[in-house]
Amino acid sequence: MGELVEAAKKYLKDMYGEETVSMEVTKNSVVDGNGELHVDCTVKVSEMKSDWSKVFRFREGKIVDMSARIRR
Repeated sequence: MGELVEAAKKYLKDMYGEETVSMEVTKNSVVDGNGELHVDCTVKVSEMKSDWSKVFRFREGKIVDMSARIRR
């Protein structure tokens, strides 16, 4: 599962410029490179931190989509 988390962190950095402060997997349905990885995470952009629940969708081992909901 470590490689899925690392892929998610890289995706956030590359796509949104977000630094991952913390990431906890809440559900993992990825099998043979396909499925969803659900996480609760804290990210930082510049000096601003925010808490999110995010779902990364994997296809053939690559992230193809992500949805996010802010946690309050």
